[in-house]
Amino acid sequence: MPQDHMDRLTSIDASFLTNESSSSHMHVGAVLIFEGPPPDYTDFREHVQSRLHLVPRFRQKLAFPPMETGRPFWVDDPSFNLEYHVRHSALPAPGSEEQLRNIAGRLFSQQLDRSKPLWELWLIQRMKKNRFALVHKTHHALVDGVSGVDIASVLFDVKPVPERIEPDRDWVPRPAPTRSRLAAHGVHQLTESPVKLARRALGVTKHPSSSVKQVSDAVEAIGEVAWQFADPAPKVPLNVEIGSHRRFVSTRAQLEDFKRIKNALGGTVNDVVLTVVSGALRRWLRGSRGIRTEGLELRALVPVSIRSSDEHGQLGNRIAAMRGPLPVYVEDPIERLKIVRGSMDGLKDSKQALGAEVIARFNDFAPPTLLAQASRINFSTRLFNLIVTNLPGPQMPLYVLGRELQDVFPVAFLPENHALAIAIMSYRGGMNFGLLADYDAMEDVEVIADGISDSIAELLECAARVEAGKEPGLTAGADVAG
Repeated sequence: MPQDHMDRLTSIDASFLTNESSSSHMHVGAVLIFEGPPPDYTDFREHVQSRLHLVPRFRQKLAFPPMETGRPFWVDDPSFNLEYHVRHSALPAPGSEEQLRNIAGRLFSQQLDRSKPLWELWLIQRMKKNRFALVHKTHHALVDGVSGVDIASVLFDVKPVPERIEPDRDWVPRPAPTRSRLAAHGVHQLTESPVKLARRALGVTKHPSSSVKQVSDAVEAIGEVAWQFADPAPKVPLNVEIGSHRRFVSTRAQLEDFKRIKNALGGTVNDVVLTVVSGALRRWLRGSRGIRTEGLELRALVPVSIRSSDEHGQLGNRIAAMRGPLPVYVEDPIERLKIVRGSMDGLKDSKQALGAEVIARFNDFAPPTLLAQASRINFSTRLFNLIVTNLPGPQMPLYVLGRELQDVFPVAFLPENHALAIAIMSYRGGMNFGLLADYDAMEDVEVIADGISDSIAELLECAARVEAGKEPGLTAGADVAG
């Protein structure tokens, strides 16, 4: 999909800018660990240079219309300097994974500079066991976390010998737009919105039978979203004022274990993920924070794609926030999975995603001031306690300059008053968890990481008993493919 000079940000992309503050950074990324000696920095930078034409957006920066006359635009950065974006560092001896997590926490504590393209890629050397790491961070406005293409993904090869990918032509930045041109485009957006709304209304009059059902479904969907505010998420220590500094911890698991659990006990892999997170949070609340969990159900923000088939390959975020259940009040892990599965099945049948899509499309026509107010609702602690995002990754080995990728630990972001976000990604049979936490509010985030491992082990024991015929399973209607 071409990435044009002066592309306007979608309302969802712009909302990530609106929600950003000095303490709440809206960048996402990953910590990637490779086997083998680190490449020379110059060789690595040249490798990035050779692939940049595959992601033209990564040489573009933001341009804001004056006086908030419209959403910002992506424009070519005439001062683009690759050395600013591709950086390198090294761990002190002994070069442990804990030290790597510490440096990742510091890197994700730093807000991206909005006067430049919104990404950074760090080459981290001197890891023990003959390894090195890459840490990349990209503003969520720049890349769709569900289906978008990131700078890190285009660096990979599926074979050890890197493939040379030549651009069609040299990159020449187009001139920066003048303030008057930006203002004109902004005013055009404001005047264009009523016209688009009128066209939609005209479509309703031309096709009344199909439109009536669409309008009815939309009203019902918005009603479901409104009901969520009448049924708020509980107040827990995860939802406190946060600062700008971050802790990052991680834990490894196996995708096969999640499949074994869901095959024996029922549900999908994602149901098992939410059950595992519920078990870890239950132990943390009770053991580390001394909080009673009877009757307590936390709510997870679970991002889902609302990109339609005709939008495949288009740029910009097309995601909606669904409310996933985290029943920390349930002690028995099988019963906990049963409740998660039942709630998620109901969620699939609900109109939450449609409601979010209706609101997103309305925001496309909204003026900047109204958009700013609406976008803050998306991450309200009244709706969610924390982000839990599960991303499927490739199951074949990937390489960068002949070095094999061993592990991927994804990193989400912390909205205001959210002290923890959990991101999960599968790769080559692994299922790795990355936990980003506020530095001061979550000194004990390691307890949650350990609880994830304990919760998986607990569910595996239950699965083994079911497989041995010692305990009935919940496999009726199980999704064995998920």
